[in-house]
Amino acid sequence: MEGHGHRLLERRTVFEGKVVRLYLDRVRLPDGREAEREVVLHWGAVGMVPVDGEGKVVLVRQYRHATGEALLEIPAGKLTPEEEPLSCAERELMEEVGYRAGRWVHLASFYTSPGFSNEMLHLYLALDLEEGEASPEEDEFLEVASVPLGHALELVKRGEIKDSKTVAGLALAALHLEGRYA
Repeated sequence: MEGHGHRLLERRTVFEGKVVRLYLDRVRLPDGREAEREVVLHWGAVGMVPVDGEGKVVLVRQYRHATGEALLEIPAGKLTPEEEPLSCAERELMEEVGYRAGRWVHLASFYTSPGFSNEMLHLYLALDLEEGEASPEEDEFLEVASVPLGHALELVKRGEIKDSKTVAGLALAALHLEGRYA
C-alpha cells in the first residue's frame, strides 16, 4: 500500500467483522510528515441492472440500517474472497429477484468510497431475462418493483433514488441501450 510518495509505516486492526475489516494505518506523507488513515477493507460487490423486454428495470426496496431509511436500489451482493464477479452477479440476481439473464454486459468497475475503503463494485447490465424463483437470505427483506428505465432515471433526478451504485448503473445502462456506451 505505497505509492505517490505515501508509505505505510504501521497497520493496526481495529475491527474484524463479517463484512468489513477496519484498520488504523500510520503513513508517511510525501513531505515527510506522518499521518493516520482509517481504512475499511471490503471484498468487493456486484450490482446488476436487470432490464426486461419492455424496457422496465427490476429494482428492490430494502431498509438500510446505516442510512435509517428504505432505499430503492438495483439488485446487488457481496463477493466472497475467491468469487468471480459475474458468477456472483448471476447468483445474486436469482436469489434477490428471481431472474436469470441470457445476456450480461459489464458496464464498469469502480471504487465506491476511495476516501476510506478499497471496496470495488462491478456493475452489470442483465438482459434477456427469464423468471425463476427468488430466495433472499434470511436477513434480507426485499420488495421487488419493475419500473420503466426512463421513470427510474426521473426518480434519481427527484432524489427518490440516492444509492450510488443504482445511480451509476441506471445512467450507464440507459447510455448502453441507446448505443452511446458500448
